[in-house]
Amino acid sequence: MPGQVETAATHRVIDAVWRIESARIIAGLTRIVRDVGLAEELAQDALVAALERWPGSGVPDNPGAWLMATAKHRAMDHFRRNKLLERKHEELGRELESQQEFAVANFDAAFDSANDADFGDDLLRLVFISCHPVLATEARVALTLRLLGGLTTQEIARAFLVPEPTIAQRIVRAKRTLAEAHVPFEVPRGPDLAARLSSVLEVIYLVFNEGYSATAGEDWMRPALCEDALRLGRILEGLAPNEPEVHGLVALMEIQASRSRARVSPSGEPILLLDQDRTRWDHLLVRHGLAALERAESLGGALGPYALQAAIAACHARAHVASETDWPRIAALYNALAQLTPSPVVELNRAVAVSMAFGPQAGLELVDNLIPEPSLKSYHLLPAVRADLLKKLGRFDEARAEFARAASLAQNARERTLLQDRAASCTSS
Repeated sequence: MPGQVETAATHRVIDAVWRIESARIIAGLTRIVRDVGLAEELAQDALVAALERWPGSGVPDNPGAWLMATAKHRAMDHFRRNKLLERKHEELGRELESQQEFAVANFDAAFDSANDADFGDDLLRLVFISCHPVLATEARVALTLRLLGGLTTQEIARAFLVPEPTIAQRIVRAKRTLAEAHVPFEVPRGPDLAARLSSVLEVIYLVFNEGYSATAGEDWMRPALCEDALRLGRILEGLAPNEPEVHGLVALMEIQASRSRARVSPSGEPILLLDQDRTRWDHLLVRHGLAALERAESLGGALGPYALQAAIAACHARAHVASETDWPRIAALYNALAQLTPSPVVELNRAVAVSMAFGPQAGLELVDNLIPEPSLKSYHLLPAVRADLLKKLGRFDEARAEFARAASLAQNARERTLLQDRAASCTSS
């Protein structure tokens, strides 16, 4: 019998294998059983089997193949049980019976024909199912992290500071919704592809942003979420090499992630972009990001919203010190982004770029135009930006009040403290 130390070590190996292989296994099973919920259950059964057997028998030479083969056998058992039930309950309908007989007859052939090309296609199909627009955004995020990120319900809940039962319900409802809507296991074609791809990219970037600037809680960043989003983005980049916006998103995340070590002080306080020690940026990630941006640009056509944001991030990445930043180009890129995807948040960012390129008064005029915007009423960065511009103009009392208002709206504890400190610093001396 293995000891506790050996068992714990094996469980760590199983956890690592699961993170790497789970998406592939679920994708392959979904192609065969045509039900993402059932596919995940079968994959989980295989994981349980590994936890039971590997501490005694040892980790197989090809653990991913072992898990897939075990899940295949579970699936075959499932179909055979259903076939028996159909024989006992013929009133369920001849159509269902014929479908089950077809599934049992073709299961081995479907599985044995799987190869690396199938894997790529299957994984891409799973990406599009997990992020299907029929699901609410929160459900897409949870399901994507579960099926493609290999995260447990507990890990997802902890990352987003949401109760575990809430995440569990979202995942269950999402799988039920996909089944009831009969969402096909396929990559959309033609005009549907752009809309569906947009949903996929949105989900990945939502995950990244929550890790990069946590909306709530005590921590300024949650690096594990950034890593999960980057991994998903890189997988998608390999699966869809001719889609410029996929490369654009990867470029944007790589460049932003390169600043992670410089964004937080040793004691956890946020450090704003212009105050960061740029020697602490990860220049390997910067190079990867710039290369991804080049791939997006080389595919031709106008840059999409993610590629434009990556181009903005690249302006910061290419500046060795903050004073070298090409703010006029950044302002021009934000102009292009505002025309492509107009939104109050983009306008607020454009105002910051304009203030840096042409002076705080020019930026303040743009910010003041956003004050009546209903969607920004509780957005803490609007008064924060306005306060910064007022401070630069020497209007310290107004700046202090705006920083205090921004702090009252901030949900993240670290960010709230930063804004309170900035309010206290607004003095004329």
